[in-house]
Amino acid sequence: MRNLRRAFWGSLAILVLLWLVAEPAVFRSATFFGLRGAMVQLTGFVAIGCMSLAMILALRPRWPEAWLGGLDKMYRMHKWLGISALVVAVIHWLWAQGPKWAVGWGWLERPARGVRGAPENPLASLLSSQRGAAESVGEWAFYAVVVLIALALIRRFPYHLFYRTHRLLAVGYLALVFHAVVLLKFDHWTSPVGWLMAVLLAGGSWAAIVVLLRRVGRRSQVEGRITLLHHFDGVDALEIETEVRGWPGHRPGQFAFVSADAADGAHPYTIASGWREETPRIAFVVKDLGDHTHRLHERLRVGQAVRVEGPYGCFTFDDGSLRQIWIGGGIGITPFIGRMKQMAWQKEARDWPAGQKIDLFHSTADVDDEALDRLAGDARSADVRLHVLIDARDGYLTGERIRAAVPEWRQASIWFCGPAGFGEALKRDLARHGFPVGSRFHQELFTMR
Repeated sequence: MRNLRRAFWGSLAILVLLWLVAEPAVFRSATFFGLRGAMVQLTGFVAIGCMSLAMILALRPRWPEAWLGGLDKMYRMHKWLGISALVVAVIHWLWAQGPKWAVGWGWLERPARGVRGAPENPLASLLSSQRGAAESVGEWAFYAVVVLIALALIRRFPYHLFYRTHRLLAVGYLALVFHAVVLLKFDHWTSPVGWLMAVLLAGGSWAAIVVLLRRVGRRSQVEGRITLLHHFDGVDALEIETEVRGWPGHRPGQFAFVSADAADGAHPYTIASGWREETPRIAFVVKDLGDHTHRLHERLRVGQAVRVEGPYGCFTFDDGSLRQIWIGGGIGITPFIGRMKQMAWQKEARDWPAGQKIDLFHSTADVDDEALDRLAGDARSADVRLHVLIDARDGYLTGERIRAAVPEWRQASIWFCGPAGFGEALKRDLARHGFPVGSRFHQELFTMR
């Protein structure tokens, strides 16, 4: 998470500082309308910069994944950048429209405009001729983008509708590219501000086109076929086993996007199995969390063709620690199931330190005897010590209970997958007791929207 925060705040800082270098006298403007013009330029530059970076991350690029900590972290940055673009765009709109309202209400007096000659540069003249169109397009695109980003942030907004509407942001973005190209101060195009703007707009426009053509992640997709469906009634979860052709293999803890219906889009599921080339099958365990997952057991059938994209993620247990503590909250147990299955298979060719000791804590509100029996069997096969806590029977899992069960907790690395609030509570508790959560608390972000 530290790299994620550095990347996010660093991106904002670069955008702002680069613009201030180009306009060092911005805050020494003698008039309000002079300041207003500079603020409109600055906020527009930052807003379109944030939106461009968000569009690029929407392509699920591989190159920043390792440094940012996985695609789940990249999607969190995508969300932060979208929110930042929304906030700064609103400020941009207020700087542009607010003074006009104030003039109309008699609060401000608009300065007299001199005669503006036509620019000598042909390109500058062409852009100047499009100012009116760019302002109109930008205003209406702004309204549309505000609505679409707001819908994306509403958790109760159904996923299938989110999938359909969120792609429309690419159309709004392309309209805002036209707005930015025309209205950016022409002299900036020959400065570092313009160079960065050109790179961001080109990358963002390419990403928008790929999104609209539904080509995101196409190179990482393989064809698959469902070979097994099994419903765990007690926890209302569905096990999906899929045979895949051309799958490059995965590491336990990673996830994949699965699409069974092009109209419904691809959905990310953590892989709950290890990988063996001789049996090219991967398994997912999906809990009914409403909307899409609620209908899943009715829509899938054995033999159905699916498309699988991945693998993604860096929640791969490979820190080399001799002591590990795993914590799976609810359906967050799935990456640990995959890891234990791999460890049971690969004892002769292990990729973990000899003598490594692992404690797995599974905290759950729901109970399914078959699922718990399977979990216990996987733990025995992998030589993992299992602690199952059922909320109604045992109470909630706390940092105190973990420390009591694992006396060597200070030397361990902790791998957590579960509800975000649960993870944050554990992190705060462990940090208060001196545990270095920044370097040794690994958390998969449970939600990607």
